[in-house]
Amino acid sequence: MIMKKRALVSVSDKAGVVDFCKGLVENGFEIISTGGTAKVLKEAGLKVIGISEITGFPECLDGRVKTLHPNVHAGLLAMRSNPEHMAQLEKLNINTIDIVCVNLYPFKATLAKGADFAECIENIDIGGPTMIRAAAKNYQDVAVIVDPKDYAKVLEELKNGGVTLETKKYLQYKVFAHTAVYDSLISNYLASQLGITFPEQVTFAYEKAQDMRYGENPQQQAVFYNEEFIRKGSLSSAKQLWGKELSYNNINDANGALELLKEYGDTPTVVACKHANPCGVGTGKSVHEAYMRAYNSDPVSVFGGILAINGTVDKDTAAEINKIFIEIVMAPDYTAEALEILEAKKNIRLLKIDDISAKREATAFDMKKVYGGLLVQQYDESLICDENMDLFKNKASVEEITTASGKKRKNYGLGVVTDRAPTAEEVEALMFNWKVVKHTKSNAIVIGKVGRTTGIGMGQTNRIWAAQQAIAHAGAEAKGSVMASDAFFPFPDCVEECVKAGITAIIQPGGSIQDEASVAACNAAGIAMVFVGDRHFKH
Repeated sequence: MIMKKRALVSVSDKAGVVDFCKGLVENGFEIISTGGTAKVLKEAGLKVIGISEITGFPECLDGRVKTLHPNVHAGLLAMRSNPEHMAQLEKLNINTIDIVCVNLYPFKATLAKGADFAECIENIDIGGPTMIRAAAKNYQDVAVIVDPKDYAKVLEELKNGGVTLETKKYLQYKVFAHTAVYDSLISNYLASQLGITFPEQVTFAYEKAQDMRYGENPQQQAVFYNEEFIRKGSLSSAKQLWGKELSYNNINDANGALELLKEYGDTPTVVACKHANPCGVGTGKSVHEAYMRAYNSDPVSVFGGILAINGTVDKDTAAEINKIFIEIVMAPDYTAEALEILEAKKNIRLLKIDDISAKREATAFDMKKVYGGLLVQQYDESLICDENMDLFKNKASVEEITTASGKKRKNYGLGVVTDRAPTAEEVEALMFNWKVVKHTKSNAIVIGKVGRTTGIGMGQTNRIWAAQQAIAHAGAEAKGSVMASDAFFPFPDCVEECVKAGITAIIQPGGSIQDEASVAACNAAGIAMVFVGDRHFKH
C-alpha cells in the first residue's frame, strides 16, 4: 500500500483556511474535511475527501460523531519509524494523516454572548481535542495546526522539503496550551453553574497581551496577560491613544487608581496614584473641580503619578494636568481640544477606558502569587457605611464584660460610640475618605474633608506612624478634617494625634480591647467617632 500525503482540516475559525488548503494541495496533499469546512473548501473549488469516505460511516447525531474512528486515529497515531505500526496500517488498509488543521468549537465565543446552559454544553468539542491531542502526541510524524497564524510558516517549510522537527515540537506545545485553556473555560463555567466558588482544583485562562520591556526592575523579565472575560472597565479593555508602551509598574500602579475610582460611581472624580497608593482624591461638580481637589491634596506626590478620571477630560483640565509631569491619564473620553493639549507632552500616556466606572465582574478574583502557591480571595466589595447610614446617627450598644484576668472593660457595638454624633457634613466627609482608606496599603490612615483628601498615610508598620504621616502631609489642612482608619486603634495614641491636629470626626472598624480609652479621648476633645465593623486591610 502506497501511503498518500493527507491533511485533515476541520475548523470553526475559517480565516485563511482556503488559502492554506490551496497551499497544501500545491504541495501534494489530499484534503480530508468535515461539515461546514468541507462545504467552504468545495465552494472555493478544492477537491475534498469527506470524512465519511475515510471512516465508512456517515456523520451522525447532529454532527456529534464524525472523526471518532480508528481509520482516523490510527492514521494519526501510527509511528512511521515503527515497522509493526506500519504493517498494521497496511493490513487494515488505513492511510496515514500527516497534517491536522483543527480549531475547536467556539466555546469561548458562546460564553461571551451569554448563551444558555444547553447551548454552551453543545459547544463543547469532543472529536476536535481528541484529534489534535493524538496528532500532537505523534508530533515527530504529524504537524498539527490550531492557530491560523501558523499557516504561513507550515506552508513555507513544506515548500522547502517538509515541516521541521523544531516546528512540529512548537506546534505540539501550542496544542496542549490550546486544550488547557479550552478545558479551563469549561471547568470554570461548570463550577459557576453549580455555585462552587473555590473548587478543589482550579485553572485560570489568560491571553498574552504584550511583552514588557522589563518587570518591576530592569533585571526582571515580565509580560502582561489579559484575563478571559474580565475586561469591562479594566486595563485589559484600555485603548492607548498616546504615548510609549506601558511598563510593568505602569500597569500595576494604574490598576490601583482604577480600583479606587470605581468606588465613586458617576460622581465626577479624579484619583491620583503613586506606586498603587492614592496620593490625592477629589470629587466635584465637574472633572476640572475634581482634578483641582485631587491635585491640591498632595501636589508633591502627584508629580510623576497616575490619574484615573471617570468623566470626559476637557481642555481646562488638560491644561492643568500639563503643568506637571504625569505618567498616565485614564478616562472614558477626551475632547479634541484636551487631546491636542495633552499630546504636546512626549512622555505622557493617554488611555481611553470605556465603562471606566463599571464594577468588577462577579467571577473575578483577587489573586496574589506566593512562592510555591497562589492566594485567591473574593474582592473586598463591602462598604458598610454606604449600606447602613443609620450607623452615623444611632448610638452603639455598650456591654460591660469581664476579662479572663478579672478586669472589666466596655465592649462596643456598631454605630456612634462617642457622646457626640457626627454632623451631616462630617458624615459626608467620613464616607468619602472611608472609600479612600479601603484602597490604601495597610497600615493606612486617610484624613480629608468633603470631596477631597487632605493627607494620606500608608504602608506603615504601626498605626500611629500612618496617622502622623497623614497629618504631616495635610499640614494646616488637617484642622477641620476627618480621619478614616482601615483597622481599629490598638491604643488611644491616634486619637491624641487627632486632637493636636484639630481633626473633628473619626471612622474606624472598632473591636480593640483598648476601644474604651480611644472613646474617652474622643469625648474629652469633642471628637465624634463611629464604629462600622468592616476592616479593610490591603497588603
